[in-house]
Amino acid sequence: MAENLTLGDISIDCKAPLTLRDFYAELTGWEKRAMYGWPALISNCGLTILFMQCDDYIPPVWPEEPGAQQKQMHLNLQAEDLPLAVEKAIRLGAGKPAEQYGGEHFVTLTDPAGHPFCICRK
Repeated sequence: MAENLTLGDISIDCKAPLTLRDFYAELTGWEKRAMYGWPALISNCGLTILFMQCDDYIPPVWPEEPGAQQKQMHLNLQAEDLPLAVEKAIRLGAGKPAEQYGGEHFVTLTDPAGHPFCICRK
């Protein structure tokens, strides 16, 4: 019989966990906390995101390039007003890669640690 597992949290590796947590807190308005000794956010749906310091962290390259550090996962955030949300993210320190594949549906950005994330039209 399989164990009934639930998702406890998502951990995001980075060199500067407080900086990255504060970026996402400003972008989303989610509640800042500390959990298990790490900076954390509690999303509007109750998901906990931990920001964990990795001194040897290497930012992923997006779009992917052979031989370069690849992304391993990314967040998809939803917004009613996609252009306004993208503008806010960039103002807070997000990067916007030249190559985009989402058309009118989503925009891929990179957070201050280099992780790609998408803001999707709700």
